[in-house]
Amino acid sequence: MTVRQATGSHLLRIPEFTKVRNMVAMGMKMRSSRFAVCGHNWRIKCFPNGFTEEHEASHISLSIDSASSSSWTSSLWAKAQMSVLDHAGTPCYTQSSQRDFSFTWSLLEFVRHEDLDKEKHLKDDCLTILCDLTVTVKVAPMPPFALRGQLAEAIWSKERPNVKIEVGHQTFAAHRWILEARSPVFKADLSIASRINDHEDTDRVLRVDDMDPQVFKALLQFVYTDSPPETSLLEEAWMAEGLLVAADRYELEKLKRICEEALCRRISMGSVADTLELADRHRFPVLWDACMRLLSSPGNLEAFMAAHGFRHYYKTGLSSQSSFHISPGSVPNRGEYEHWSRFVRLKH
Repeated sequence: MTVRQATGSHLLRIPEFTKVRNMVAMGMKMRSSRFAVCGHNWRIKCFPNGFTEEHEASHISLSIDSASSSSWTSSLWAKAQMSVLDHAGTPCYTQSSQRDFSFTWSLLEFVRHEDLDKEKHLKDDCLTILCDLTVTVKVAPMPPFALRGQLAEAIWSKERPNVKIEVGHQTFAAHRWILEARSPVFKADLSIASRINDHEDTDRVLRVDDMDPQVFKALLQFVYTDSPPETSLLEEAWMAEGLLVAADRYELEKLKRICEEALCRRISMGSVADTLELADRHRFPVLWDACMRLLSSPGNLEAFMAAHGFRHYYKTGLSSQSSFHISPGSVPNRGEYEHWSRFVRLKH
């Protein structure tokens, strides 16, 4: 949570105050227009003949009230100062709130009627009240991704995040229940983090190693919205590969399929070696099959072996003994591949 603070001022003017005071009953009020401070709306209310019978005909009562339906919250607090302005616009008869308030603050005995001097305080019989208001709000962090869909928007606007995830030098905010519902790996990791951070009033801190912060940002977007990154971003090899590994790590099968398909569309002779190594290291069968289909052409296989130093393949003498033979249109089975893959890794 971050803290935001702002101060604003507003004037309430009551023309013909003497006439108004003689016309209105106890408990009747004059209201200012709405004014905003720190993103919340407020109103000043003046009770010319007091708010209760106890103060009728002796004091002016004032209050400052929230005019925002969402302001009643423990994450907001305010301080106010009320003043009568004299003819020169100088504050006098000033009272300040002695403690913070969230919704309303009342001054039942703001100023006695007999203390208001027409010549000094009621210029042209107009009472002018100045309110100086300081509002402090705890603000939930903004989501680290573009929100899509009403559910994601509702989660971020109604419920503050309670998990901090450190990735590299960046920290991401998230909601624990969302992470646990979407990924059993997140659930297990957060369970461990809970035992480490056992203070209930402290946000859980989860450390994610060996991952690019931008990749994790895309992963988090998918967790909340069930939508992958923009197509243009997935066309970047580093993002598609990193996100595929991340999806596999957190058992997000839908995202994993999306990333594999994105990588399959961009496999070429220039990228097949790295892609094949990635597929072998993490056991991505869809990606592996796509690489094998590209290499099923003898011409492609020969170019591949020549480019990556696979003369070792022939020098071992295993080429004549191996059952691994690629013909156009064929894809080797897993056993054949695992036999051959010992030589597929780069041997310059």
